[in-house]
Amino acid sequence: MYKIIGADGKEYGPVSAEQLRQWLKEGRVNAQTQILSEGATQWQPLNALPDFATEFSPPAMPPAASPGGGAKTSGMAITSLVLGILGLFSCGITALVGLILGIVALVKIRNSQGRLSGNGLAIAGIVVSGVFLLLLPVYVAMLLPALSKAKERAQTLACVNNVKQLSLAAQLYASDSGERFPSASNWCDALQPYVASPGPFQCAADRSVRCAFAYNRTLDGLKQDEINPRTVLFFESAAGWNAAGGPEMFQAHRHSRSRIVVGFADGSVQQVRREELEALRWAP
Repeated sequence: MYKIIGADGKEYGPVSAEQLRQWLKEGRVNAQTQILSEGATQWQPLNALPDFATEFSPPAMPPAASPGGGAKTSGMAITSLVLGILGLFSCGITALVGLILGIVALVKIRNSQGRLSGNGLAIAGIVVSGVFLLLLPVYVAMLLPALSKAKERAQTLACVNNVKQLSLAAQLYASDSGERFPSASNWCDALQPYVASPGPFQCAADRSVRCAFAYNRTLDGLKQDEINPRTVLFFESAAGWNAAGGPEMFQAHRHSRSRIVVGFADGSVQQVRREELEALRWAP
């Protein structure tokens, strides 16, 4: 039982706890109303009593809603869009993964009953990835000529290096053979001890031929001082091992459609056009 001091300063009671709660609802008492519990000697505010503490607790606030209504944005949808955009720099390769992830993300979002968001991101990832996949054949068509030219250039440079090694081998042979170049009949056999491997005799574009070069027959066994330095020494040919002859033995279009690798008696190497062959020096 309790006694209270009303708003008029008068003492009322004793009253039960149920009655006090009713008066609280009606506004006849409030948190600061002075109250004296049965058996107590000191007055105190109503909200200080443990029995009434819950009556004055602030109402529980609902959790703040996130911008997406509480739904979590699908990371797979975001990844799909990013991979789709990266297709621009990967020639569409990452777009394939982006397309797959976008479709999977879209299905999961629609089946999540609102727990996942990012429907627009997934659709954007599918669209962007699809566009780059459609453009992939265009990229390939643009890239192939460049790759072909790069391969052609690399093979041509390899042939240039091989002819340089054969020219050096011929110089070394001459140094050991009274300053004479090798015989036209067995020049490959004669130079073989002067090269480190069979590689210099071959062409990178066609390794099925044991020797991809021919020797200028007019230099057969001649001394170096009897030969004009700009005379052709070696040239590309498919005639095979120990092949020797003249311009009629040129092999064109092996690794280049326009140029042929030629080595000269002074050890220099040059790439010449087909139409320039007749203008080269063949006689010593």
